[in-house]
Amino acid sequence: MANLIVKPGWQLPERLITPKDVYANRRHFLRQLGMGSIALMATGGFTACADGSASAGAGVAGPLDTIPANAPRTGYPAAQNTAFAVSERPVTDRIVASSYNNYYEFKNGGDLKDLWELTGDYNPFPTELEVTGLVEKKFKIDLAELIGEMPIEERIYRFRCVEAWAMTVPWTGFPLKKLIERCKPTSKATHVRFMSIARAKEMPGIPATPWYTWPYYEGLRMDEAMNDLAFVATGMYGEPLPKQNGSPWRWVMPWKYGYKGPKAVVKIEFVDRQPKTFWNDLQPAEYSFLSNVNPSVPHPRWSQASERLIGENDRRVPTQLFNGYAEWVGDLYPEEPRR
Repeated sequence: MANLIVKPGWQLPERLITPKDVYANRRHFLRQLGMGSIALMATGGFTACADGSASAGAGVAGPLDTIPANAPRTGYPAAQNTAFAVSERPVTDRIVASSYNNYYEFKNGGDLKDLWELTGDYNPFPTELEVTGLVEKKFKIDLAELIGEMPIEERIYRFRCVEAWAMTVPWTGFPLKKLIERCKPTSKATHVRFMSIARAKEMPGIPATPWYTWPYYEGLRMDEAMNDLAFVATGMYGEPLPKQNGSPWRWVMPWKYGYKGPKAVVKIEFVDRQPKTFWNDLQPAEYSFLSNVNPSVPHPRWSQASERLIGENDRRVPTQLFNGYAEWVGDLYPEEPRR
């Protein structure tokens, strides 16, 4: 079983993880069809299902057609919070950011990142959030209702994958601590555990990879979850999230590798000990619980000292400690190696 787990996604050498200029042909094709990053939305490219969702199986032409038509849009486009700016590099092209995704629930074979066409059967709304564990009162709530009640803002964050590629993304959403405060955890809670949607009939990667322990699950310390940087993204580039980007919402932890930010969270559990996490359970030597971005801590199979900027001809730049957010989170990790 261990070999089966490792082979599907982990054994690729670093040079194959991000094929050089992988977007060139797709971006040219999309532009030939007249699907600029904003024009696509303006021309009403959605194909709606009876339940109000967009369906890739019903004539979807591009990665932005996967934005659910029934996603909450109150407050869009949101005002940018300028305290979270990225000055040293441009924002990643919108089509690129919605075309290049890790999301094993949909795909874990071939070109791993090219998966937006496979999301047509997935309907993010309606979905309920369950809150349980060490809270004053357990409850469930409709996600669209909850999202519609939260004041939203835009934050531009660096995004760093453990595979040593990076983007810069304008996320729309609200601080994770605002959601946690609403959950009302007790003083006994030291950690929080998250669980993602797992719908085998809607997500083709799940039945194709039975060796994975679905659903996806992740966790944080309470001080991490309550940090000002921790963000719940309900949208990006001024629109609700496309399905492949984590609709109906996803966590964004910009000082950690991307897998620490689970997509499509449907359960939050407050606990009094460090919870198990998906990748750490499968390969603990490669994926630690903390998983902070750190150029001084290599992955066992490749260096983390530099990163490739996706959408910029794979331009390589040095990796920053905590992905450039040391002033926000450095005090949380006094034992983290520093150069």
